[in-house]
Amino acid sequence: MTHLPLAQSRQTSLFTANMICMASMLIWAAGLPAADLLIPLLIPEQLNALRMTLAGAFLVVLWALLEGLGPLLRVNWLKGIAVGSLIGLGAWFLIRGQAIGGAVTAAVISSTLPVVGIAIEVALDGRKVTLALILGLVLSLVGGVLALDTGGAGAGLSMGWGALLCFCSVVSFTIGSRLTVTAFPKETPVGRTAVTLFGAAVAACIVAGLQVAFGGEMPSFASWGAKEIGAILLFSVGALGISQVMWIMSVERLGIGLSALHINAAPFYVMLILFALGAAWSWPQAFAAALVGLGVLIAQGILPLPFGRRA
Repeated sequence: MTHLPLAQSRQTSLFTANMICMASMLIWAAGLPAADLLIPLLIPEQLNALRMTLAGAFLVVLWALLEGLGPLLRVNWLKGIAVGSLIGLGAWFLIRGQAIGGAVTAAVISSTLPVVGIAIEVALDGRKVTLALILGLVLSLVGGVLALDTGGAGAGLSMGWGALLCFCSVVSFTIGSRLTVTAFPKETPVGRTAVTLFGAAVAACIVAGLQVAFGGEMPSFASWGAKEIGAILLFSVGALGISQVMWIMSVERLGIGLSALHINAAPFYVMLILFALGAAWSWPQAFAAALVGLGVLIAQGILPLPFGRRA
């Protein structure tokens, strides 16, 4: 009986962390329709730089309002730039990979994020590979691919340089997210995310500046109105800034590997948003999301297997 409160506390903590991670993925998914509106208006390097800058600036201001100027003066900004550059580089890799290989290739390769996250934890943290972890990972991957492959979308999948760049994006983002937690142990989730997204903005602005310096076109906002401004704020402040804070909170509590399992439900969240806006319901995507959810429960030991050892 003395262990019951501890077990209940652990279950409550896991439930809270998973809800935060789900909310992070939902907010991130809400930014994808906004991205569709913005992508034709700016070249990838400039859109990435604008997005990172707005998200980073918002979080730095929010951090100062919540905790005062003290933490901002004490934090190691050079380290933040170094770690954040990995996140900014990952975003750039993904944009370039998608440009070469297509959206389906980018989405399918991105579904490998849990594999990369768990591999890093096995190599660096000594995480034990259990049957429950493997089964949960497989269910998440299958669910993620099924969610993307509805309506024959899999025909757009291509392997090559595009897929390689997308995989580099996955590795860079995974390492950057992990270092956001481990490199700033004394900072709150808002502080950690603010300093690293500031670093990501610095890296993205350097890339965009070099692109212009070597003959690229200058950005133009002459045709932008209220709809475009709302879209960029959703895509940056919401789908990157707020979503990344919640993502880092879940990584801190669950680890990068188990948190990453949630990303494969993102296509279902996009479908939910579009359904709310009048699009058709997709039962195959709902089934795929259920597989991802089942994988999350099994991998974390929330739903114990009737055989083998739990994670």
